[in-house]
Amino acid sequence: MSTTTRTITIDGIGPVPVTYEDQGTGHVYVLLHGGAGPQSVTGFAGQLAGGGATGPARVITPVHPGFAGTPRPAGLNSIAGLARLYVSLLGELGVTGATVVGNSIGGWIAAEMALTGSTQITSAVLVDAVGIEVPGHPVADFFSLTLDQVAELSYHDPGPFRIDPAAMSAEQRAVMAGNREALAVYSGTTMNDPGLGARLGQITVPTLVVWGDSDRIADPGYGRAYAAAIPGARFQLLPATGHVPQVESPALLLAAIRDFASAHAAS
Repeated sequence: MSTTTRTITIDGIGPVPVTYEDQGTGHVYVLLHGGAGPQSVTGFAGQLAGGGATGPARVITPVHPGFAGTPRPAGLNSIAGLARLYVSLLGELGVTGATVVGNSIGGWIAAEMALTGSTQITSAVLVDAVGIEVPGHPVADFFSLTLDQVAELSYHDPGPFRIDPAAMSAEQRAVMAGNREALAVYSGTTMNDPGLGARLGQITVPTLVVWGDSDRIADPGYGRAYAAAIPGARFQLLPATGHVPQVESPALLLAAIRDFASAHAAS
């Protein structure tokens, strides 16, 4: 595994430094974290690299600029901008035939990447993604919640995952505040793009929508609506799992991705 920072110039935004980890060899996965930050996918990236799809895989895991203390240029201020950035990153890395896997806002980014029509992306896995409006199934008002309340809504069994702010160092609190600020810039306080739901009908790559049955940030009804908006998408519910399956139920998520990738390869 190697950690690299590469500067990529995006039209209308300018130069953007992107920090990412690149590990393993084989079929390429781009693994996109959500508002929980890059640490929420680090362990899963290693598991996916060691046994993704039908064998070992190459896993590229970027840090969204502004998260984990990384710089964010002022012009990079939207989910669509992040999608353009990561498609450009794949181009610079010479990657083709990638599966994009994203959790929460990472799933939103993955959907936007699929909508670019880039031939570098051949399939997508949206894991408890946000970004659309679903009547009767609102996304939780994340920015009004305490850390304890976020844990309560994010996990089937929140006990092992609760965070005590009093036990955090000043540096950790600063990073968390920076993550929260970056999340608000990219997603807005409502965690949705009013036009995204209609645009999802333009996605043409095979798509799997995976959801935790105990997700109370965005409930399974929201997930089913997400899948229904994407032509041919398959919806899969994970038992005893909340909003971040890669943390709470990594074996179940890995199996879902493996089965999907195998079926896609066979087709």
